[in-house]
Amino acid sequence: MPTLAQRTISEALGTAFLLAAVVGSGIMAQRLAGGNVALALLCNALATGAMLTVLILILGPISGAHLNPAVSLVFALRGELAWPDAGVYVVVQLAGAVVGVWAAHLMFELPVWQTSSTVRAGFGQWLAEAIAAFGLLLTIFGCLARAPGAVAYAVGLYITAAYWFTASTSFANPAVTFARSLSDTFAGIAPSGVVAFIGAQVVGAFVAVLLARWLWPRRENV
Repeated sequence: MPTLAQRTISEALGTAFLLAAVVGSGIMAQRLAGGNVALALLCNALATGAMLTVLILILGPISGAHLNPAVSLVFALRGELAWPDAGVYVVVQLAGAVVGVWAAHLMFELPVWQTSSTVRAGFGQWLAEAIAAFGLLLTIFGCLARAPGAVAYAVGLYITAAYWFTASTSFANPAVTFARSLSDTFAGIAPSGVVAFIGAQVVGAFVAVLLARWLWPRRENV
């Protein structure tokens, strides 16, 4: 059983790499796409999905590779993660996410400290985030119940697809949302939109918990 210190470093490192991939690939895609936003988004989505798959494969055996405060909170709610540990996970996920954004800025020789000017708001965006988080958690619960070895691939594929079928491009992660507000690049979100996005994500995640209790009751500990 990995120690809390090992699990903490796993979550921090994994979330940092996730955000470096999200923001860094967004910067690279925007520079190389020649103004083609669809191509830039495709590159951004593929890099993010691929990185998620790798991170879950290598870090899943250590911490579960949550890399997402919503995931950690719902696992605590299901009795599969101690609440104090969930609190630690959330803190290091947020910190790791910010470090990942800053690392991306440094790699591309941009100012480290930024705030995004990209406004993402409105009912459609909020609904998209609720659906994105709902689908992500159902993907995780369903794989754990029926095909545990497929979690990494299913999550990577889901996020890649959700970049395209959601109006918000599927942040689906409070740590990702917060950290992306600190990057005035392709992947950014203006700070004014962060609270509503996170609220929608939490709602979607908790609705997924309720449905999962009915769909896969044998996986429930509560």
